[in-house]
Amino acid sequence: MTGTASPTRIPDHAPAAYPAQAPPALGTAARYTLAIARIAVGWVFLWAFLDKTFGLGLPTPAGSGWLDGGSPTSGYLAGQAAKPGGLAQLFAGLSGQTWVDWLFMIGMGGVGAALVLGVGMRLAAVGAVCVMVPLWLSSWPLAANPFMDQHLVYLLAAVALAATDAGDTAGLGRPWSRTRLVRALPVLR
Repeated sequence: MTGTASPTRIPDHAPAAYPAQAPPALGTAARYTLAIARIAVGWVFLWAFLDKTFGLGLPTPAGSGWLDGGSPTSGYLAGQAAKPGGLAQLFAGLSGQTWVDWLFMIGMGGVGAALVLGVGMRLAAVGAVCVMVPLWLSSWPLAANPFMDQHLVYLLAAVALAATDAGDTAGLGRPWSRTRLVRALPVLR
């Protein structure tokens, strides 16, 4: 076959085909750091839920919890609406409405419990986006930064924790992922 090109021959200058490589696995220190971050961010959400439900005094005053007849959304949204200008006025009408209170509390409690336990991390990330984006928008204009505040940080943290399967370390994520329900509906992972 000297001098003639074969249709099946690969030219010498063609790049070699390399098999796709899996991304590097996280080391032990990284996995445990993410687990601690997951529990910490989860606790922020879960504490807000517990305090607003029972009026534990940090910051919801005793006797003003949701179970005492208080509204978990009225204090924050009313306070934001008092700021001049910005987007807070759009959210002022939602303050204290029963359906808003329920959605907010389901979101805060669900995201918090999921992150602390390490289960349902994908839904927790979606829930964090659904809770934090309206809170971020209602805070405009931001006092200390042109666009970034704690709401976006919590949102991004929840998404990153879900994307890295942070619930598998020091959480129930791995056994949860092996259940028949989660195998049938991977979005519950």
